[in-house]
Amino acid sequence: MYPEEIVAPMKSELTEVGFDELTSEADVDNLMNNMSGTALVMVNSVCGCAAANARPAVKMAINHSKKPSKLATVFAGVDAEATAKARQYFLPYPPSSPSIALMKDGKLVHFIERHHIEGRPAELIAENLTAAFDEHC
Repeated sequence: MYPEEIVAPMKSELTEVGFDELTSEADVDNLMNNMSGTALVMVNSVCGCAAANARPAVKMAINHSKKPSKLATVFAGVDAEATAKARQYFLPYPPSSPSIALMKDGKLVHFIERHHIEGRPAELIAENLTAAFDEHC
């Protein structure tokens, strides 16, 4: 587990732009089981590709004309139970941090794994997300 003072700025980077922080299994289940419409769920991380690629990409993507009605995040290595619960909804994809899921009516419709984030510019990831928003939102 990472110290709160280290992860706080990484969490706030998303919560300041409208992401709800899911910190428990119940938070995740409440989102997934009561969802109508779409939700973007980011598995946040302390790694460099989260800082340089994933968080900037989701922040760019949510400025698109079509976007999910709900934004949420879990933090790998910090909120372990919430992260594990969220990953159950992302099956058949293996655990991946960071990763980005687009859910529709509680079902996974688009997923970006870490290996699609590492080494790719945030703009390219944002384009991928906005194309998924256009299709599903």
